[in-house]
Amino acid sequence: MGEYGWPRMHKELVARGIRVGKERVRRLMQQHGIHARTKHKFVVTADSRHSLPVAPDLVQRRFTPEAPNRLWSGDITYIATDEGWLYLAALIDLFARQVVGWSLQERMHTGLLKDALAMAWWRRRPPPGG
Repeated sequence: MGEYGWPRMHKELVARGIRVGKERVRRLMQQHGIHARTKHKFVVTADSRHSLPVAPDLVQRRFTPEAPNRLWSGDITYIATDEGWLYLAALIDLFARQVVGWSLQERMHTGLLKDALAMAWWRRRPPPGG
């Protein structure tokens, strides 16, 4: 039945033709120590307190390039699914404000970023030194 709390359990029982009150379902689940597993809402994926070298800020908050393929920006996020977490890396061309490359994988590792960058390069073919 999945991860049901008493409201969903009550609804499921009624849908299966079992006549039972909400309070009874809640009380019986509590008596028997039955409760829904809670999903973790937050996953720490980065720790900025490290001694590793930090790349220089070449953009310096100038987010309006004068031509396409001059400035791409990217980010990583995570998405909760029924099968677990998925990680999404996306690259955006800041001139057109369009996604130019992305990658979706089960683990956050360098391949996630490399794949997003490879997609962006193959789709846009920016000139060298752009």
